[in-house]
Amino acid sequence: MERNAEGRPVHAEVRAGDFVIWLHRVAAELNLVSARSMPAASSGLVVYVEDVDAHCERARTRGAHLESEPQDMPYGQREYGARDLEGHRWWFATPLS
Repeated sequence: MERNAEGRPVHAEVRAGDFVIWLHRVAAELNLVSARSMPAASSGLVVYVEDVDAHCERARTRGAHLESEPQDMPYGQREYGARDLEGHRWWFATPLS
């Protein structure tokens, strides 16, 4: 995680194999605004986990803002939805096979 001179996070990197996901803070100077300031979500992220039901229960006990409970979807996965503190939509899923 990179921090600025005031100690505030600037961005963080999440590595998955050869891939890097770069997460950046809200920054008006870069025209990056909070999803909470928009009338609707403009994006979402799906993360595959080993056991979506157990993952959901851990998230619930830690105070996550859940939008949907785990459910089997017609496109072949069991998933639930949540929003982070900035209002971004996340789905966590396990393939049904």
